[in-house]
Amino acid sequence: MSQVYNPYLPSYEYIPDGEPHVFDGRVYIYGSHDKFNGEFFCMNDYICYSAPVNDLTKWTYEGVIWRKRDDMRYTPLIMKQLYAPDVVKGKDNRYYLYYFKGSQGVIGVAVCDTPAGKYEYYGHVKYPDGTLLGKNHEKDIWQFDPGVFRDDDGRIYLYTGFAPKGPNPFTQFRPVNSKGAMGVELEDDMLTIKLPYNYIAKSQHSSKGTGYEGHEFFEASSMRKFNGKYYFIYSSVLGHELCYAVGDSPLGEFKYGGTLVSIGDVGISNKPLNYLGNTHGSVEFINGKYYVFYHRQTNRHCHSRQACAEEIKMNPDGTFTQAEVTSCGLNGGPLKASGMYEARIACNLFSKEGVKFYTAKIRKGIHPYFTQSGKDREENGDQYIANFKDGATCGFKYFDFKGNKHITIGIRGKANGKMIIRDGLDGNIVSTIKIDLNSKDYEDFVGDLKIEDGIKPLYFTFKGTGKLDFGYIEF
Repeated sequence: MSQVYNPYLPSYEYIPDGEPHVFDGRVYIYGSHDKFNGEFFCMNDYICYSAPVNDLTKWTYEGVIWRKRDDMRYTPLIMKQLYAPDVVKGKDNRYYLYYFKGSQGVIGVAVCDTPAGKYEYYGHVKYPDGTLLGKNHEKDIWQFDPGVFRDDDGRIYLYTGFAPKGPNPFTQFRPVNSKGAMGVELEDDMLTIKLPYNYIAKSQHSSKGTGYEGHEFFEASSMRKFNGKYYFIYSSVLGHELCYAVGDSPLGEFKYGGTLVSIGDVGISNKPLNYLGNTHGSVEFINGKYYVFYHRQTNRHCHSRQACAEEIKMNPDGTFTQAEVTSCGLNGGPLKASGMYEARIACNLFSKEGVKFYTAKIRKGIHPYFTQSGKDREENGDQYIANFKDGATCGFKYFDFKGNKHITIGIRGKANGKMIIRDGLDGNIVSTIKIDLNSKDYEDFVGDLKIEDGIKPLYFTFKGTGKLDFGYIEF
């Protein structure tokens, strides 16, 4: 039986900002496309993956669906990036891709007859008088991360916005969005907005006394409808979390609901358990279950992000319980404690001094990190955990143990000490493996495993000198 892990796409794929949509029995992921070790966000063209709704272990590469150079306003000097997109099925049964054009500050639209074919340029979102949304210098806020939504009656809505509290590189182009996330209905042409537009979720400038305090809207607009209620999903000012607000209409008042997921499990744990940074995604109802899609950070900076997902519980009152970040993600249950697993599927990673928030590249120092060899590519993934030094810890959640007696770790580098393995963050020591390593190639080190049967996490902590690359574990 096949399994799926987090990140759920191949290890060489860096697709953040994932918007999941179910079309005709398949779930499609539309996201940005980071370049491994890129200098900026979202440097590559859009690609797409899909899976059947009844088997989320089988993700299929759909190919490149949109290239930045296909935009009619493309200029290589000012359009180096394609930020977070979204897709909606129009009244004409064609699929419309909405994307944000970097420093141009406008929202482009491409169209296709199928969910993941080659999209063709269609136009740019505009005011009724033809002025492009984002180009009205007197009143436009900075547009960002468009989200599109089709209601049950066929009406189409666009959501956008970017709301830092203080100075930000983008605010040199347009005023800071002080009111929060913007929502507006679109005309049947899928390009023209219907005025007036509304502000539906609060920013830090307007949140006092509203319930949003501490989790205000920052970016990453996404709308969903579940059980007759509208759920506005966004990345908060904290960056590392996705939050949601609930309303009774697509443009009405939205009340803060809570946190959906934090990439460091902040809110579940009293300290971050993973390296932080921005995250972006949404929730989709797939084959009878709710899932939250988000991204994690890798490679010591915020420009090489990867797609992850978790099942999330909706409560009887319509609220969501914050999802725990795991290694098993979309698997539908724990991973079998059998065979080999790459260390890259660790869902928790931190140094003896804790974690950093990824923005620009942090110094290696004592910090372990996910990385790969070589340059950005679309094949032959070899991701691993690098710079695993004294006190470094990685955690895997969860495995189903049945009579396991031994465990193997695959490591390389130059290090001397021991790997301590626990059945929880502060759990029992279930194995201690002595390490005397000086090798450029991965070597196997085997230890006895004393663990009870059942579903448990595993946490690996290195104690000693030197540093190692952590490649895999094997039961």
